[in-house]
Amino acid sequence: MALERVEPNGPAEEKLPFPLQDGETVLRVCRRHWMYLWPRTALWAVIAIMPPIFVFWLVSSFVDIEGTVAMIFAIIALLWLVVWGLRALFNWYAYTNDIWVITNQRIVDSVKPTPFSLKLSSADLVNIQDMTVERRGIFQTSLNYGDVHCQTAADNRDFLLIGVPNPQELQLLIDKERDRERMRTRGG
Repeated sequence: MALERVEPNGPAEEKLPFPLQDGETVLRVCRRHWMYLWPRTALWAVIAIMPPIFVFWLVSSFVDIEGTVAMIFAIIALLWLVVWGLRALFNWYAYTNDIWVITNQRIVDSVKPTPFSLKLSSADLVNIQDMTVERRGIFQTSLNYGDVHCQTAADNRDFLLIGVPNPQELQLLIDKERDRERMRTRGG
C-alpha cells in the first residue's frame, strides 16, 4: 500500500481539529486499527441483548408476561438498550476522533473522547530522536497493525501511536520526512 501525500486545503484538512502552520502539508492521517473498535462493539452488543432475553425467559417461566408486567419489562429493557447504545455511540465517537496526523513538519496527536473534550499534542519532526515499531501476538502480526514509539528530544514526552495499521510503513514515512526536514533546517 503506497502512502499518498494529501494536498493542502484538501478534504482531509477540513476535518482536522487544529490549524496547519505555514507551508505545512498533511502526509497521513492515522487512527487505530479496526480491531480497537469492532470486537468491543460486538461484545457490548452481546452484553446489551443477552440480559433482557434472559430476564424475559426467566420471568415468563414463572409469570405470564402481559399487560402491566409486559409494559414494565419493555420500558426497563428499552432503557437498558438505550444505555448500551449510547455507550457504543461514544465508543465509536472516541475511535473516529482519536487521530494522529503526520505532516511534513510535525506529528500531532489529537484525542477527542467526547464532543466537549479535546487534547492536542505535537512534536516537530526534527525533535524525534528514534522510533520503535512493536507488534505483539498473532492478531497484530497477521492483521499488520502495531505500535510506533517516537522518542522526542523533550525530557518526558514520547509519542505513542498505538494500534496503527501498517506500522513499519508509518515509521518509514516519519523517518523519511524527519530526515528531509532536518536537511531543510540545516541548509536553510
